[in-house]
Amino acid sequence: MWNTGEGRQDVPEVGRMLRLPKIIDDRGNLSFIEESLHIPFKIARAYWIYDVPGGEVRGSHAFRRQEEFIVAISGSFDVVLDNGGSQARYPLNRSYMGVYVPPMTWRTLENFSTNSLCLVLSSMPYDPEDYIWDYEAFRRMSRVDGNMPLQRGADVPASVPLPSTVYGCNIFELPKVHNRSGNLTALNNRVEVPFDVKRVYYTYDIPSGAVRGGHAHRKLQQYLVAAGGSFDVLLDDGNTKKLVHLDRPDHALHIVPGIWRELLNFSSCAVCLVLASEKYDEADYIRNYDDFIAYKQGR
Repeated sequence: MWNTGEGRQDVPEVGRMLRLPKIIDDRGNLSFIEESLHIPFKIARAYWIYDVPGGEVRGSHAFRRQEEFIVAISGSFDVVLDNGGSQARYPLNRSYMGVYVPPMTWRTLENFSTNSLCLVLSSMPYDPEDYIWDYEAFRRMSRVDGNMPLQRGADVPASVPLPSTVYGCNIFELPKVHNRSGNLTALNNRVEVPFDVKRVYYTYDIPSGAVRGGHAHRKLQQYLVAAGGSFDVLLDDGNTKKLVHLDRPDHALHIVPGIWRELLNFSSCAVCLVLASEKYDEADYIRNYDDFIAYKQGR
């Protein structure tokens, strides 16, 4: 069940602040967001806003049916929410705190710090008809309609089995919407990302020389993004190894199941963002390299 975090303002029904798990590690801290557990909806789309100049304002719209969860995974900014009768301001400056935005809530993002990165998880694929861009129209609708019923995404068929070699792991250039007030990259399930995103996590506060990862998955697929800074990913399928460098928030490395991977050579202020196809399942992990080789050899 999703939980309310500390710091929620005492203004009911205008969003809420939620605390995320924070795993403390000498190699860098990690927070994660699992659909329907840490947030009260299934993830249909993920996008992030970056390169925001000082003084710019983003957002300033509402959604008819869409739910959102907003996190500052780097830097800081404010989320201002308005339900047509009350307002609340939520300063975000911790990677383990986020704001849940219900449908029919006007939201504005402002006061971006230098090198801030805003991660947004949405309950629906992109639908221009779901946006409300005019504030006065929003106020009229909120007085008449209240919160409209939620529209959940349709079930999608299972993906085609993927080749479990390093040659099946590729870097993809992601959509990038250029804007003078900050660039935006958005991924919809089964469109820009070839699976349903069920969990999102990110590693930050990574000290120099640290190595992260060092495991494989039996079923899980991943998209790895250098949301801030840069790092290398060492891929190993049991026969061949490949080193991949990530240094841009509009590029993602797709890691198929059955690949041993390690993250290394982190730059200062690096943030590794991961979109995962499965919820957390310890049984899906292979954490010992000898066990991984035995798994690949069918032993």
